[in-house]
Amino acid sequence: MTIPLIDLQLQFREIRDEVFEAFEASLSSMHLALGPNCEAFEEEWADFCETRHAVGVASGTDALQLLLHAHEIGPGDEVITPSFTFIATIEAVMLLGATPVLVDVDPETLCIDPAQVAEKIGSRTRAIIPVHIYGHPAPMDEIAELIDDRDIRLIEDAAQAHGARYRDRAVGGLGDGAAFSFYLSKNLSAYGEAGAITVDDDGLNETIRHLRVHGSTERYQHEMIGYNSRIDELQAAVLRIKLRRLATWNDARREHAARYNRNLAGIEELGLPVEKPWARHVYHLYTIRTPRRDEVAAALEQQGIDHAVHYRIPCHLQKALEPLGYERGSLPVTEQAADEVLSLPMFPELTDDQIDRVCEAVIKALG
Repeated sequence: MTIPLIDLQLQFREIRDEVFEAFEASLSSMHLALGPNCEAFEEEWADFCETRHAVGVASGTDALQLLLHAHEIGPGDEVITPSFTFIATIEAVMLLGATPVLVDVDPETLCIDPAQVAEKIGSRTRAIIPVHIYGHPAPMDEIAELIDDRDIRLIEDAAQAHGARYRDRAVGGLGDGAAFSFYLSKNLSAYGEAGAITVDDDGLNETIRHLRVHGSTERYQHEMIGYNSRIDELQAAVLRIKLRRLATWNDARREHAARYNRNLAGIEELGLPVEKPWARHVYHLYTIRTPRRDEVAAALEQQGIDHAVHYRIPCHLQKALEPLGYERGSLPVTEQAADEVLSLPMFPELTDDQIDRVCEAVIKALG
């Protein structure tokens, strides 16, 4: 039998009846835009993230863009962020006319390297976006110390880190706002596109709420140019159902990661995910590293085991970002990681037997 990278069907079977009940209630009321599920989910998500406010939007990419817009980031501004991320982090900056300044990552966690950030802060720097990559929180305090009293915003890209913690603080409330994606493969996922922004500042919360509905403060009254980025009421209903299980699902992911780690410990030419003492990793992805990635991938494929590379081409080498002027060799840690990372199956319903089978294939390939 094949082993998928993620099995959405198993999760759906667990909550199927609740989902259909919620859909029937929403469709019966036909209150489908920013309705009661949206309002309730925003309150519940803010509570989960230990923040004052959460604003539901149409996607994680929109969450980043609206948050940066609300902070008045735009042309002439520079935003420092890692190249080792999904391109949405950088797209949000460029769509606002600002300039992304891409930096390297820590070789262990693959999160942003504070030393690299320190080198790149300049007079035009207006924001820094650490990415909690794969579910491991970035070193937020070290980045915050670099900002000091400067007019620089600290924005979390928390798209992969639902429920992660940093020094016993919830991801989402560690800076001047955070952006979450609820894409279908995330730890907390919708059945389509959805996202959210968490903030503590009351004024910022109001601005974002206006931005998501065409800059409107009242119906047909527009105070600013905004976006059409409302969270779908049906998606909010799904997210509420799943949120009640998220802590349990994250615990299962951590147990799976521990079994992977035990099985794969001490294998030559194999690097395992790192969890820093100050972090609680939620393993959105369980990603190993090996210079023999292609051999391992081929062996997994022969055994019917799904896998993926996150991310094969680092952002600074993507054709879309050629105008930024980066060349191969400019971010060596990122480039080496892109050549070595391989994500193995990871989802809450994964079984011990499946994990053992994956590990046997990896060990055999590297034997």
